[in-house]
Amino acid sequence: MFDAIVVGSGISGGWVAKELTEKGLKVLVLERGNNIVHGQDYKDGLMPWEQENEGRVNEDEAARDYAIQSTAYPFSSANKTFWVKDSEHPYETPEGKPFTWTRGFHLGGRSLMWGRMSLRLSDLDFAANKKDGHGSDWPIRYADLAPWYDHVEAFAGVSGSREGLSQLPDGDFLKPMGLNDVEADFKKKIEAKFPGRTVIPPRVANLTEVRDQQAELGRGPCQFRSQCHNGCSYGAYFSSLSATLPAAVKTGNLTVITDAIVHSVIHDPKTNRVTGVRVIDAKTKKARIYGAKVVFLNASTIPTAQILLASKSAAFPNGLANSSGMVGRNLMDHVGGAFAFGMYPGFEDRYYRGRRPQANIIPRYRNVDTQEDYLRGFGLGTMAFRSNWQLTSAMPIGIGAAAKARMRKPGPWFMFVGGTAEMLPNPENRITLHPTRTDKWGMPIPLIDCSHGDNDRKVLAAAQADAEAMMKAAGAVILGKGKGPSAPGISIHEMGTAHMGTDPRTSVLNGYNQAHDVPNLFITDGAAMASTGTQNPSLTYMALSARAAHHAVEFLKAGKI
Repeated sequence: MFDAIVVGSGISGGWVAKELTEKGLKVLVLERGNNIVHGQDYKDGLMPWEQENEGRVNEDEAARDYAIQSTAYPFSSANKTFWVKDSEHPYETPEGKPFTWTRGFHLGGRSLMWGRMSLRLSDLDFAANKKDGHGSDWPIRYADLAPWYDHVEAFAGVSGSREGLSQLPDGDFLKPMGLNDVEADFKKKIEAKFPGRTVIPPRVANLTEVRDQQAELGRGPCQFRSQCHNGCSYGAYFSSLSATLPAAVKTGNLTVITDAIVHSVIHDPKTNRVTGVRVIDAKTKKARIYGAKVVFLNASTIPTAQILLASKSAAFPNGLANSSGMVGRNLMDHVGGAFAFGMYPGFEDRYYRGRRPQANIIPRYRNVDTQEDYLRGFGLGTMAFRSNWQLTSAMPIGIGAAAKARMRKPGPWFMFVGGTAEMLPNPENRITLHPTRTDKWGMPIPLIDCSHGDNDRKVLAAAQADAEAMMKAAGAVILGKGKGPSAPGISIHEMGTAHMGTDPRTSVLNGYNQAHDVPNLFITDGAAMASTGTQNPSLTYMALSARAAHHAVEFLKAGKI
């Protein structure tokens, strides 16, 4: 019997484990995937020419086993073991309504593969649902989460610049990563021609300097190699394996079991409390049960809903904590597909050193102080780079001395501007359990039914138009641009299937990420989100997780759960 069970070891699960163990609870973390040893199981030391097939995965293997995962930009031969085999983990979508579901089933989850952009939501985001009537009103506001943003940023380490923008609150940042000369030129031109638009350095969970909390765990500074998606042996980027789980291990209060697929959560109708979870061993397929006083679901947005829906009983015939009927509904992802890419003239006497691991940011500027003919807004990312020897792999260069000389000379500068648009909550976007089809462990596979609405398409069209306008205003020659919304899921920011809300009749969780229906059940992964905002969501998962863990311990001490 444990004090708490945490289902999932990714960004949110790692934070829950750290906070609970440091407060003295005996915690069991259950991870459905295999064990990975930090550093030992990474291939981040390989140069591009040292990687198998220069990072490419055999086309036949990719089509057979990684048809969905291989569409993710970081997927490569050096990290393919971090991604699930689609052939072994099926799901279904209605015809004509694709959903690109990217997954990593292993210790640390997608915290090993994430882009690390760490942005706070603001009151503009927390108040949006109530203001325009789409989705459930968030039961918290920025002031409730601000100290927890501080808390997780201090431990994780987030580099960035302080800008004083209400729509993108500042934090206690490590020194920012610099803009290169072309990006600085772009910033100067855009801010002069488009008042209200600001180009700022990335706010990213890569250590530009090492403070005491990171040094205590043996984490080192970013080497600017841009090998992040292969794992980071330096511990320079934040992940469960480099930070939260080692911190939890230091307490002596953590137990981790891998290859443990949680089938369902056990509920006692007499006490209206959950008492543990049913688990299937991924290798032997044998079932077992683990008990605890508190259960946190952090399996990620779709699996968390899948577990709740599978946890049926006489008390909850439609799934655990689902008296509202909202479990599985309001599935969201940021709307992607808006971008402009092109050649930036001049600056042929300039270059840069290192490979910065993220793009610069143009924070939301639409629907901040005025109202457009669509709801919500979008943010943009931008970066400039100079083509190098790798460009020669896509063009003929001849042979001999002339070819070698050409490879030593940098090519022209290129600029990219891409948009991330907010997707409105919609209860018709949902996951359910397949009535007949199961996976190889006997669990019903998810049916994912999700599509963009009219407003989603309008916001993305505005992002596309602005991306092109800014490129032209800066003097860039556009060579490629977006052609409409990407399939939902492609942004890898799925959210909302067990969302927070003020009304138990229309939401699943209260302001402490505690199930309205079952007081000792908490959910702090992407499923808890009531709206998406325009910002990358992982920092908010971290803050919600730390905050919920704090309150869970207080509730336990007070005998409330």
